[in-house]
Amino acid sequence: MTTATTDLTTDHTRAVADGAHSHGTVKPQGSRAERRTSFSLEDIPIPAGREEEWRFSPADRLQPLFQADLGSSGVTVEVTAAPEVTVETVDRDDARLGTAGKPGDRTAVTAWNAFQQATIVTIPKEAVASDVTSVRVRGVSQDASAAHVLVRAERHSEAVVVLDHDGVGTLAETVEIVVEDGAQLTVVSVQDWADGAVHASSHRARIGRDAKLKHVVVTFGGDVVRVTPDAEFTASGGEVEMVGLYFADTNQHQEHRLFVDHAVPDCKSRVTYKGALQGSGAHTVWVGDVLIRAAAENTDTYELNRNLVLSDGARADSVPNLEIETGEIAGAGHASATGRFDDEQLFYLQARGIPETEARKLVVRGFFAELIHEIGVPSVEERLLASIEAELEKSMSVITGAPTA
Repeated sequence: MTTATTDLTTDHTRAVADGAHSHGTVKPQGSRAERRTSFSLEDIPIPAGREEEWRFSPADRLQPLFQADLGSSGVTVEVTAAPEVTVETVDRDDARLGTAGKPGDRTAVTAWNAFQQATIVTIPKEAVASDVTSVRVRGVSQDASAAHVLVRAERHSEAVVVLDHDGVGTLAETVEIVVEDGAQLTVVSVQDWADGAVHASSHRARIGRDAKLKHVVVTFGGDVVRVTPDAEFTASGGEVEMVGLYFADTNQHQEHRLFVDHAVPDCKSRVTYKGALQGSGAHTVWVGDVLIRAAAENTDTYELNRNLVLSDGARADSVPNLEIETGEIAGAGHASATGRFDDEQLFYLQARGIPETEARKLVVRGFFAELIHEIGVPSVEERLLASIEAELEKSMSVITGAPTA
């Protein structure tokens, strides 16, 4: 078991911040506060793969999405909206696009420059959606393509929006999320691609005064999937909850890089991601960056990542980062752990007459159970449980040598 845990109380954090302040603010190498963002391709060149942003990524497998000539023929977008929600297909010059922030890496900037039309989902002011709005992004060919989706929750509105990704494809995608003052929005992004798919998705969220965003990422399918959610608070009283669940199989690369920017006072963030992986070449990456700027007094933040390795040949990288520029915070901390099955749990279950294969399944179900229920969207929760069961059948076939059904 490899475990890294850090919890920073207010007193400890204040001492650290005061020490830094006496010598001037010093940001660590690779600080997200210093990351270049731009709408211009020239400002964010093709990576070599050694940069901090890409050091865990299979840059060779992502090469098609680094290029400037992405099209749109490889993907379709279909929306089934709640009655209270409006959906538009607009050209790229629509003034509402680009308001959630600038691209921060190469695939994000290529996606921004390549799309010709975007899908805008709007929850009108004070509307409460009576049903889930579903946005299905389907890959129909391996042609390298770009897509752009904007979800806007206007003042004091409430809604749930599910982004479904499936089919075959090579897709660079931008998802903008704007949560205006007092709005409550849940956005669920499911990556359930067919074998061979390559997907890089940049999520950029802006959260207004007293607004709440629950952002959920679920990743199962595809060859390479890289999701990079950024959340920025624009006024006090905002809250963001970022939940993630992923299950990587043989030769799959699943990467989730998060950035929470506490730039204003009195905001709260919670990040919880859990993943399991099995099979030779299975690789998961979780990087959680939280920045508490000097002006962000009374910030309350915590991030957690847990990984369960089910077989030999699989690798999980987990890197929590916390930058603090003020000592006047309510609380800040992070925790990360990666390990195999708990032998004591298995022994306990087997001692009570439960066969080993069923005991292993129970351990994995228990690992994910609490997080699944936090999603709060029953249809998504049911799909997740079914997907986890399918992955567990693969895992058990490896252990027992029996073929999958």
